[in-house]
Amino acid sequence: MARLNWGMVGGGKGSQIGPAHRLGAAVDGYFSFVAGALDHDPKAGKAFAAELGVAPDRAYGDWREMLEGEKNRADRCDLVTVATPNATHFEITKAFLENGFHVLCEKPMTMTVEEGEEIVKIARKTGQLCGVNYGYTGYSLVRHMRAMVARGDLGDVRLVVAEFAHGHHANAADMENPRVRWRYDPAQAGVSAQFADCGIHALHMASFVTGQEVTRLSADFAATVPGRVLEDDAMVSFRMDGGTVGRLWTSSVAVGRMHGLAIQVFGSKGGLRWAQEQPNQLIWTPVSGRNQIIERGEAGLSPEADRASRVTMGHAEGMPLAFANIYSDLAEVIRAKKDGREADPAADLYPKAEDGLRSMAAVHAAVASAKAEGQWLDARPPMFR
Repeated sequence: MARLNWGMVGGGKGSQIGPAHRLGAAVDGYFSFVAGALDHDPKAGKAFAAELGVAPDRAYGDWREMLEGEKNRADRCDLVTVATPNATHFEITKAFLENGFHVLCEKPMTMTVEEGEEIVKIARKTGQLCGVNYGYTGYSLVRHMRAMVARGDLGDVRLVVAEFAHGHHANAADMENPRVRWRYDPAQAGVSAQFADCGIHALHMASFVTGQEVTRLSADFAATVPGRVLEDDAMVSFRMDGGTVGRLWTSSVAVGRMHGLAIQVFGSKGGLRWAQEQPNQLIWTPVSGRNQIIERGEAGLSPEADRASRVTMGHAEGMPLAFANIYSDLAEVIRAKKDGREADPAADLYPKAEDGLRSMAAVHAAVASAKAEGQWLDARPPMFR
């Protein structure tokens, strides 16, 4: 089977997220890394692309040069990943979609709700895939949670509790560290810091697992480190369209927490809990029953979990393999479109432009709610109301 051609914008040397994408895209051999505009410094970007084996004529100085260089090639990129600073996501994603490329965009997909709605409309009009990298939904047992909820194992889902809390920005001495400072600068981060950076991962996971969308929310934001304009801690209560109550905590000042992404789902027949730092175990507790440990890779799991499980039971699977499942999903759907066939239903789990739009609507609603001392507000984008 011929490999699909893959290109990347951003994710250069020293990038936090670039290596995870390159590992994820390479794991299954579905993609060949053929093109890149990897750095805001054209010379550095071209040099790094060469280090990674990209041919000189496809190592580009910036994304515009890459678009011009790729769009008329017979062997053009089948998929372009956008892993640039947040404020550039909309412009780059829009341009590649409009020129017939499938796109995987890092989150947040856009900075505004209006931009998000435009991306959704363009993807629908062009028929191009637009994925958004909520990569943690690629974990096998997260997909098994979704399957258990969907088949009714939990009964009526009453409550979902999600969190994404770490302590890596707690030191006030790091205020001027460029890797930290931009996250709390409205000019670069937008209207929200911690909630838009980490909280939307937890919020999207709540929707992914329950199969429900957030309709209303109430938020309390706090900037606990003196001098910060944007929040470094947030509590958000929300309601979902299937009647589920939601609670979310996200923080960057929770000293001692390393990554801190976790989700719990409570239904009328039982409860589930999963933590990303212990991704191989899912705790299942039937009503009036004992805690049971579901192991990743064990027999009898759902097709969604089996498809996303990479190594034998007992061995750790990490973030790059979760990302690999997103890339595997995209590869299957792209190939199905090329072949004129239906894609494997278990591959249609990659987060889409609609998910990116809903996240941005929730961010803006949460910011407005926090400013209004927790007023309950509609969290849906206008086009979905």
